[in-house]
Amino acid sequence: MSNSADSPGTGSTGSAPVRRPRFRPVRVLTVGVFALAGLIFFTSFNTAKGTNIRTDTSLLKLSDLIQERSHKNGELDESNAALRDDVESLADADDGSTQAEDEKLARLEKAAGTQAVKGKAITVTLNDAPPNATAKLPGYPEPQPDYLVIHQQDLQAVVNALWQGGAQGIKVMDQRLISTSAVRCVGNTLILQGRVYSPPYKIQAVGDPEKLQQALADSPAIQNYMVYVNVYGLGWKVTEDGTVTLPGYSGTVDLHYAKPVE
Repeated sequence: MSNSADSPGTGSTGSAPVRRPRFRPVRVLTVGVFALAGLIFFTSFNTAKGTNIRTDTSLLKLSDLIQERSHKNGELDESNAALRDDVESLADADDGSTQAEDEKLARLEKAAGTQAVKGKAITVTLNDAPPNATAKLPGYPEPQPDYLVIHQQDLQAVVNALWQGGAQGIKVMDQRLISTSAVRCVGNTLILQGRVYSPPYKIQAVGDPEKLQQALADSPAIQNYMVYVNVYGLGWKVTEDGTVTLPGYSGTVDLHYAKPVE
């Protein structure tokens, strides 16, 4: 701010000097405060563009958006399952097929995982270690953050071992797996068939409980995981569930780059 009012001045020729107003710092400070306040209001308005910054949907966290999409996908899965039941009911009423063809179709649907499967089952539960975990056994380093969370490779190891043990059907969380299912992790969350899950992760398989548990024990990948269980406290639990019924897969089954094996 210029202080020209404070500079000495001269009056008109032949007249008395003109008295300048006395400089008052308080007035200048007041003007500065109002100018700064105006600048702040203008900047805020220009940023918000007339919207509520706290509630504008365009500024939602990515995690909120993912959860919203996951919930929507779950609703679509339920709707798709209901429509499929209606279609199958209409087809069963009079589809013109022979009994042999119906039996073949039933076998294919069972193998594809779109039909419910009933039998004895086990459940494997995996969970992150406590955030303050330390090495429980001598000779091991203190844990890095990656040591304390479930990774995609851990979930895949369990699923692969259960298939190897003769599982007739597998369910991860609340979804049935089929041949095109992909178990993927992003950060510390599981993304399965368009839906998002957080630990603990539960994997249930129908089959011979003894063979399934033996396959888990024989898996080199799971043996490595068990080291982290014993040293850093990663979660691992296997339970026998008795006789259960796994639901059929309810999502879409359209394939664009595959064909059935003859």
